[in-house]
Amino acid sequence: MNKVSLISQVFIVFLFCAACDSKSEVDQIVDNAIAAHGGDHFSTSLIQFDFRDIHYTIYKTADRYEYIREFSDSLGNVKDVLNNSGFVRTIDGNKIDTLSQESIGKYSRSVNSVAYFAYLPYGLNDAASLKSKLGETQLNDKKYDLIKVTFAKDGGGEDFDDEFLYWIDQSTHYIDFMAYSYHTDGGGVRMREVTKVQEIGGIRFQNYLNFKPADEKISVENMQKLYESGELELLSEIDLENIEVAPLTN
Repeated sequence: MNKVSLISQVFIVFLFCAACDSKSEVDQIVDNAIAAHGGDHFSTSLIQFDFRDIHYTIYKTADRYEYIREFSDSLGNVKDVLNNSGFVRTIDGNKIDTLSQESIGKYSRSVNSVAYFAYLPYGLNDAASLKSKLGETQLNDKKYDLIKVTFAKDGGGEDFDDEFLYWIDQSTHYIDFMAYSYHTDGGGVRMREVTKVQEIGGIRFQNYLNFKPADEKISVENMQKLYESGELELLSEIDLENIEVAPLTN
């Protein structure tokens, strides 16, 4: 090996180490959480599951995604597809071209919301995600890093003004709790607690208890206090069923 080649390799290693060191604390915490929940399996897998009698098929890589939901109602067999090209609804195989922009936005948000929560914490490194560490906290005798995520207006979607909190276990790097505020469909605040956990295809899937406060205009930062004092009402259970994970081939 000549001297120039050796110097080049040393310089590359130096740049790599510098890049690692330049990562912020919150980025490292989120990266550890993604690795603990599934890591590279998220971007190399096709995932299917049932949620509230609706079947979902989803994948998400660094540069493309597709979220599909299928269900039957009085209109027939409905299939919604949301991907890089936009949103399309078909009924009994026929494309619906008469959807209003309001309906397209509503259906898109609904499909995207289910996919987002199912893929957590993978989506926390999306380009539009703005992450900050609020500090460290203790909940149910465990120590957590409390991470807040907001979204840039450019690329953050119609609900870019939503706010999320994630309680990331300092030992396991799992997300055991989350809370969020949203402004669509009347708005509100929610807190979720992990219940059942399934690991399939290298990915950790989590079910949740979904709580709401009496006053849904409170700050999302107040949710832990309300949870600990028993002032949150159990609204619903978030359960993913019949989960299947296969290698992404296309």
